[in-house]
Amino acid sequence: MAEEFKKGVIVEFDFTAIDGAKLLFDTASKLLGENGIEFNARVEAQHLAGGNYQGGLAEYFAVVKTKKTPQKAAKDLSDGFKAALAAEIAKGVPPAFKAFVKTLADKGVKVVISTRAEVEAVMSAFSDVLGDNVALYQEPSQTYGSVKWDAWRRACAMNKLRNFTTIAVTGSGFGVKSALIAGLGAVAVVNDHVAYQDFGGADEVFGTLDANAAKTVLGILRVA
Repeated sequence: MAEEFKKGVIVEFDFTAIDGAKLLFDTASKLLGENGIEFNARVEAQHLAGGNYQGGLAEYFAVVKTKKTPQKAAKDLSDGFKAALAAEIAKGVPPAFKAFVKTLADKGVKVVISTRAEVEAVMSAFSDVLGDNVALYQEPSQTYGSVKWDAWRRACAMNKLRNFTTIAVTGSGFGVKSALIAGLGAVAVVNDHVAYQDFGGADEVFGTLDANAAKTVLGILRVA
C-alpha cells in the first residue's frame, strides 16, 4: 500500500512568527561593532542578505580591509543568532501564531515549525503547540535571513511531505524565490526590516500569522 502524504505547511518560524530579521541584524551589528567594523542596513542589504554568512562577510571584509577572518565571524554570527533566538523564543510563542497552527492542524494539514535554534533549548516553549499534525524541525541554515531551495526540499523529505502539496511560509523575498525553485507554493510575512525586498511570486503576503492567515493558506492548499 502506498504511503499517504498529507498536505503541508513549513513555517520559517524565526522570520515570520517573530521578527528574526531584526534580531539577526542586531546580532550582526553587535558582533561587528565589537571589532570596530561599521554595519548598517545598507551594508546588510548589499553584502549579506540572502547570501552565505561566510561569503557575504568575506566580501564585506575585503571592502573595509579588516584583519578579522570571515570564517570565525561567520561561526560567531551563527552561534550568536541561535542563542538570541533561543532567548527570544523562551519569552513565549505568540498566541496569534498558536491560532495559525491550530487552524491548519485541525483541518488535517501537517505543520512543520522550522527554526535555527537548538530544538532541545526551545522545545518546552512549543509544548502546547506540538501534536499529531505539528512538528518542530531544526534547519541549521548558513544563509543570511533566508534558506536556499534545498533546505525546503530537505524539510519536506524529513517530514514526509511532498513539495508540490506544501506551502512555505517565509519571512523574506529570498525565501519566496527559493521555495518556488524547490517546487513549493509560498506565502510571506513582511516585517519592516525586509520590506524593501522583492516578494513577487508569493501567493499571499501577510503582516502577521494568525487564524485568518491560516484560512487563506487553507484556500491556497484547496483544503475545505
